[in-house]
Amino acid sequence: MNLPTLPDTLREQHSGKGWPLALVGSLLLLISGLLSWSFDPSILGDISIAFWPASLQLFAMILGAVGVLLALMHRGPLHRLGDWFDTALGLRALGTGSLLFVVFSLVAIASEAGGLVNVNPGGWLALAGALLLTVGARFVPQRQLNSFAKAKANPVLEIVVIVLGMAAILFGAAYVLGRDDPWIFVGFLVMAAVAFMALARAGFFTWMSHVAQRHRHVLTLAAFVVAFLFPFTQDGSDANMSIATQVLIFAATAIGLNIVVGLAGLLDLGYIAFLGSGAYVGAMMSNAASATIGWKPPFIVVMLIGACVAATLGLIIGSPTLRVSGDYLAIVTLAFGEIFRLSMFNLDGNNGPDLTNGPNGIPGIPDLNLFGFDFGKPHTVFGIQLGRFSNYYFILLLLIGFIILVFTRLNNSRIGRGWVAIREDERAAEAMGVNTFGLKLLGFAVGAFLAGLAGTIKAHQDTAASPDQYIFLESAFLLAAVVLGGMGTVAGVLIGATILKLLPEKLRFFSEYRLLLFGLLLVIMMRVRPEGLIASKRRQLEFHEDDEELAQEVQADHLIDAAPEAAR
Repeated sequence: MNLPTLPDTLREQHSGKGWPLALVGSLLLLISGLLSWSFDPSILGDISIAFWPASLQLFAMILGAVGVLLALMHRGPLHRLGDWFDTALGLRALGTGSLLFVVFSLVAIASEAGGLVNVNPGGWLALAGALLLTVGARFVPQRQLNSFAKAKANPVLEIVVIVLGMAAILFGAAYVLGRDDPWIFVGFLVMAAVAFMALARAGFFTWMSHVAQRHRHVLTLAAFVVAFLFPFTQDGSDANMSIATQVLIFAATAIGLNIVVGLAGLLDLGYIAFLGSGAYVGAMMSNAASATIGWKPPFIVVMLIGACVAATLGLIIGSPTLRVSGDYLAIVTLAFGEIFRLSMFNLDGNNGPDLTNGPNGIPGIPDLNLFGFDFGKPHTVFGIQLGRFSNYYFILLLLIGFIILVFTRLNNSRIGRGWVAIREDERAAEAMGVNTFGLKLLGFAVGAFLAGLAGTIKAHQDTAASPDQYIFLESAFLLAAVVLGGMGTVAGVLIGATILKLLPEKLRFFSEYRLLLFGLLLVIMMRVRPEGLIASKRRQLEFHEDDEELAQEVQADHLIDAAPEAAR
């Protein structure tokens, strides 16, 4: 989100003018949200009222507030923070992004109200502010920064920042999902992307990564509290909660794939088959009319059976195929995914055993009933009615917690280090005594086991299981979630899964162009940040080998982490 860099001599000559222009531009953006943006009160959530900001007005105020904060950190009451955060780069990214946001907003008003003539002074003031911010930020000089690895902040303050950040995510999600206007949804995405890039360029998220390391348990607890409270913000909306449950199922499966791809470095293009195997086990052992297996054990037993069946399939496919690698492994796993789908088509009693009801699948799967709790009925908690999808959301949230625990424990164990060694250099790992074949096979089995657990719940949540649900495109989306979010990370995969499931649903107003736009977004993302949204510094360094500053940070972090070990 940056324009071409200005020559250093030109920036030095006009450095005194840059900061005031950037500050004034940010203030104008902030003030513009308090003015009317359109004559028509029926569009874009009514942005015609002054001093009552809504939708685009509110988004402009948020960007203006970020700009004021960065400007005051560069020079002003908060100038000491400027020794740690690169406010100049942050302001440049914010200026360019804010200009794009305001142009988008004016296009939205013109499209909905019938032309730019319907834009009120607030919209034009926002444009003037964005232009001033963009121009001024180009002349703001950079400062010599301290390393975050040496930063020592107040622990209470750091915890407060974590809590406020999680609360902002909760209220932001509740707000945008509650809007039906597509222009508002896209506007929110643009605003969020601009704010994210500005804070990222300023180094805020680098600092947050250090804070997260120091308060890992607080961050985890806060994240789960936010996730738990999310259904209470949806006013009983089944549409949004349906998407949320699909996101959790997708995320649970993607974390399992992250073991195979992110840790062990094995490219699997047929991973959706393991989710499907768990779903079919759950369907066949349910009370559905089409289920041909007479045994209907408790659901906890069904979950274990489904997970074990998926793990067994992982071992079966892994034993012969893990002797190949690279493109050949990808081709074989892709073939396995298709074999699974075609097998489910043919197990209809005509071409094989009557297990899956063939292409018709197994419909009419009843809702879960655990310990007398009926997941198909709405329940009232704290005066708020939670529907069917909210019930499944909570059980999936528990499953996600278990899967994250398994992933993190394995990642921090000798097994996890063995997987990483195989990913980095399999021959070197084998020479050092690592059982490469056994660990790769274990990775396939564990990942498949976790996907099978999610599949058994998915069958009841969908009330049906059919072969068409488990096509190659779903495996590709799972892999994209891992790569987009950041391979080998949990938070990255959760964010990637949310993006890949939420955006296609919310971009339906683009009709046949939504997948094209979605694909374009992925291409841009891989060009701008190939290491993923959330990535460790070591992984960033793999994609940015020429970044000497990043290399020094990685080395400094390594020395700090190694100091306690050396002291022992």
